[in-house]
Amino acid sequence: MSETALVALRDASFAYEDGPTVLSGLDFEIREGRALALLGRNGSGKTTLMRLLSGGLRPDTGRLTVQGQPVAYDRKGLTRLRTTVQLVVQDPDDQLFAASVAQDVSFGPLNLGLSDAEVRARVEEALAALDITTLADRPTHLLSYGQRKRTAIAGAVAMRPRVLVLDEPTAGLDPDGQERLLGTLDALRASGTTVVMATHDVDLALRWADDAALLTPSGAHTGPAAPTLARTDLLHQAGLRLPWGIATTQLLRAQGLLDDTAPGPRTAEELIALCPAPTTD
Repeated sequence: MSETALVALRDASFAYEDGPTVLSGLDFEIREGRALALLGRNGSGKTTLMRLLSGGLRPDTGRLTVQGQPVAYDRKGLTRLRTTVQLVVQDPDDQLFAASVAQDVSFGPLNLGLSDAEVRARVEEALAALDITTLADRPTHLLSYGQRKRTAIAGAVAMRPRVLVLDEPTAGLDPDGQERLLGTLDALRASGTTVVMATHDVDLALRWADDAALLTPSGAHTGPAAPTLARTDLLHQAGLRLPWGIATTQLLRAQGLLDDTAPGPRTAEELIALCPAPTTD
């Protein structure tokens, strides 16, 4: 584990009151600039882990660090943490509560004690980043599901965090909505935001992430996405299947159709590009 990690949990354990231990002796880190997919079976502790990273929960043992410095769980320490890490939960209705989109997005910056001008600038920036500027005055209860998802993310983006943690952000979206959201996340990454995405979709993780973290009973196993998601032993422990792209790559190499050093396809479009066009006489 690197001491230069942007955010890290060190030897962290957590149990809910009167419940079993959810995480025990966990080491987990977020490296700046690396898109990270967090995967694991239901009940593996993914949501608990994300809440520990964002300060919503405090580890029973171990510590949370930001750039190597332990987080203090007082007002000053939590404010610092929440300007570094923002969590967006899976169901946007658990996060939205203001009357309009702009009001909801402004809530976090207002709580930082920023000037009205700075709050307005942050709201406008976040709405533009999520492509929902035209929805600024729309009542939140009149938004579609995809619009509510974007509004919830915009509220986190308005805090200008260095790390954005998203719990199943593509769940419930149609294919077009998923593609638009992934495009938005790519733009946020390009602007310097480190993105962590919890997902059950191994194909999405392979396509999107630089690194993958598999949460298993033995801990979190993190590494570059393709080789990590090819570990059938870890996938079994995490209750996941082999990604389509990994299986296709293994088949192509076994048939001598793909060099061992060449990257395998992550999408159907990449597979088509690898296949030679049929010849006609």
